[in-house]
Amino acid sequence: MKQIIYKVANAADWQNATAIGHFSGSSDDLRDGFIHLSSETQLKGTLEKHFRGQTDLLLIAFEEDAIKSGLEWETSRGGDLFPHLYGKLPTSKALWTRPLTLAADGVPVLQDEWFAC
Repeated sequence: MKQIIYKVANAADWQNATAIGHFSGSSDDLRDGFIHLSSETQLKGTLEKHFRGQTDLLLIAFEEDAIKSGLEWETSRGGDLFPHLYGKLPTSKALWTRPLTLAADGVPVLQDEWFAC
């Protein structure tokens, strides 16, 4: 089974990235020197911790193998290994994008059907 990893991005930033063919990262990514990504099991915590109250967000899916060059799994929150991309994220490698809406508590909502086989 192929590993799918995810990027949460501002919709306007992603639209600009698709126009030039790659995503160089959010301000947080640029500050940290890599593009922050998450596995499916890490998404809920990522959304709660880093994206609460933010609107106009997209969830973007990628096959790990398609962006393997520059991808490192490194220890982060709670000792968990997170995917970090050192380099540009090619927009053409996205499997899909989904708009994120906010729940009443301000946390972006994931839809179960996005992850169904």
